Amino acid sequence: MNLNGLLIGSENPKRLVEYYTKLFGKPNWDEGGYVGWLIGSGSVTVAAHDQVKGKNTTPGRLIWNIETADVKGQFEKFKSAGATVVKEPYQMGEAPGEDMAIATFADPDNNYFQLMSPMEMPTEADRPLTGTGARQP
Repeated sequence: MNLNGLLIGSENPKRLVEYYTKLFGKPNWDEGGYVGWLIGSGSVTVAAHDQVKGKNTTPGRLIWNIETADVKGQFEKFKSAGATVVKEPYQMGEAPGEDMAIATFADPDNNYFQLMSPMEMPTEADRPLTGTGARQP
């Protein structure tokens, strides 16, 4: 399997498209009411959704992340472009030599997203055959 995209439903997708265009540039596609950007190997798409009304009242429930080797530099670019800052860059972890930075933003619908330092994740082959996080046959 490969998680490769995120769809953000909104009562006012035009407002989200304007916001994300300031941050990510011209959308990679705009067709049939779906507007999206390719960020690395994944995509973020915005569209109208009839089950979404108003702003997100629990923005911490689902937070999507964008990896970057320069969290502080990208944070400044987003902030200058008009991004709504929830939390300025800070270090995660306390182990010596650990350099894991993260910064949190909110879009106009109050959906949270973050910039974060790249994290190494185990590959499918590295995961155990049994127990929590076991790979699927």
